[in-house]
Amino acid sequence: MDDMTEADIATAPEQSTAAEPVASASATARRPEAAGATRTGRRARMFKLRYALFALGALVLIVGGLFYWLSGGRYVETSDAYAAANVLDVSTDVSGLVRRIEVHEGETVTAGQVLFRLERTPFRLAVDQAQADLAQTRLNLRALKADYVRAQRQVAAQRALVAADKSNYDRYAALMRSHAGTIQQYDDAKYKLLADQAALGAGSAQVKSSLARLGGSVSLPVTAMPAYKLAAARLAEAERKLRHASVRAPFAGTVTQVAKLQPGQYLAAGTAAFGLVDTQDMWIAAQPKETTLTWARTGQKATVTIDAYPGHVWHGTLQSVAPATDQQFAILPAQNSSGNWVKVVQRVPIRVVIHEGPHDPPLSAGMSAEVSIDTHHVRHFSDLF
Repeated sequence: MDDMTEADIATAPEQSTAAEPVASASATARRPEAAGATRTGRRARMFKLRYALFALGALVLIVGGLFYWLSGGRYVETSDAYAAANVLDVSTDVSGLVRRIEVHEGETVTAGQVLFRLERTPFRLAVDQAQADLAQTRLNLRALKADYVRAQRQVAAQRALVAADKSNYDRYAALMRSHAGTIQQYDDAKYKLLADQAALGAGSAQVKSSLARLGGSVSLPVTAMPAYKLAAARLAEAERKLRHASVRAPFAGTVTQVAKLQPGQYLAAGTAAFGLVDTQDMWIAAQPKETTLTWARTGQKATVTIDAYPGHVWHGTLQSVAPATDQQFAILPAQNSSGNWVKVVQRVPIRVVIHEGPHDPPLSAGMSAEVSIDTHHVRHFSDLF
């Protein structure tokens, strides 16, 4: 620094100023190239990352789908299911006026409990009449036995009379041949024999008629004869109608729509009075697709959920799988012989018995349900090939 001359000091700034533009131009030329290289490297990394993500997503889908398939196929599930029970329209096979209704709406009844009663007077009168007819039939049959005995004795007497007439006729015929008798005596003996023989035939027919009315055997007891059995059957029918004048519950359950029947109403035979629902023995009626029942067998365990009680689970057992689809019972089943037939997956009715517990809420017939049947079937990877 000390050896520099003033001339050098004077020229130094000028040299520095001249060198600065050269360096700046070189840096400017290198900067776009570096930026382009940076962008190219970033783009390449993005492409690689994108392809890696695509491959990873496809792998996840394949593995997830394979796992879902292997873990599936065990349960038969359907939401096409409803709670079902024995539902009866209570009626009677006799006609009459309603005298008294013994139950009220929603009442739980037991099997054999009286639901309502009809006016019993006409039925009692019919029983009394049938009893009288039976007693009269017994008397008639006993009298018929006596008439049969009397008719037999009359036939025996008539047979003896015919034998006497035949003897007289033979005697007068011999006298006529010897010209010792008259023609009038001969004719009288002849026609008397014919008349008594005709009477004997009528008596024999009467005996056969009496025997036929006695059932073919006079030794039969009165109670075994057809006429007596007919009268006894009429009495039994009258007594049956009297019993059916009091309508009883055929099974335990809950009555409903009781207001449809009123005292004093005339109820014709076979007319529905009100409803009776068996709430003690309920089941689930479901209709899964036929393709889901490959491994379903009776006796397999099932779980049931009812839409009305979300979160509550009933346990049950697959009781039966219908031997025919609903299509087979249709009034107008599909005819698949045409050339434009389209195959449709059918529904197969099944029944799941519910094992109700003491804490299960009450069910009503017709409630919507969902069913899941555990078939215990396990899929294997080899099933794919």
